[in-house]
Amino acid sequence: MDAQQKSTLSDWFATPRGEYVLRWEQAQFDAAVEDVFGFNAVQVGLPRFDFLRCNRIAFKTHLGLEPASDLVAYGGALPLASGSIDLVVLPHVLEFSEHPHRILREAARVLMPDGQIVISGFNSLSLWGMRRALGRGRSGYPWCGRFIGLLRLKDWLQLLSFELNGGRFGCYAPPFAQAKWLERAAFMEKAGDRWWPIAGGVYVVRAIKRTAGMRLVMPSWRSQPAAAKALSPVTQSNHHRTGTEG
Repeated sequence: MDAQQKSTLSDWFATPRGEYVLRWEQAQFDAAVEDVFGFNAVQVGLPRFDFLRCNRIAFKTHLGLEPASDLVAYGGALPLASGSIDLVVLPHVLEFSEHPHRILREAARVLMPDGQIVISGFNSLSLWGMRRALGRGRSGYPWCGRFIGLLRLKDWLQLLSFELNGGRFGCYAPPFAQAKWLERAAFMEKAGDRWWPIAGGVYVVRAIKRTAGMRLVMPSWRSQPAAAKALSPVTQSNHHRTGTEG
């Protein structure tokens, strides 16, 4: 087995492309989880990175198959009681799993009513998605994953009684391998946010688990400084702007 086959997504985050994505995603997760309260929070996958660092829930655990996990287990068979978790985060778990639906079903099972889930993924309708579709090799990260379009993810979540309450696209620069080219393309971030918001290379979304006959009015996410801008609420107009999924 060669070095590329032994590498992981965590290793990829140490590359210039990976660091570029990680900086943006970490800011979005920080904004998404800081106002979620309760008793138990779980991060599935990527234990080397703390996507729960800004959450104030007392008991947090990192679960996955990586050796650094607090609890070694498969995300599609969580060793957790039903209705026992207030917050689940899935950083790039679904697109690198053979059974993403099973992982979502397990997340829905362990979440209590009005519990929340935060998911990040690579956007199929982006320059990054185009690079994966047209690239010759898909053996390395992140190209070996099966990118999941946001419309498809919304459908999956809706079937499991989730309702989106936040979301944002980011990382509009082309997937350059060198840091200097990513820096030169930094102007595309503000331009992308304004002119083609659905074309970001990565998305982070938050959803709440609804139960029949129950609906709580949730506060808006607190505004963040520009360096760590909060996810914008998902509205009907945003849903219309997503267009068709690839």
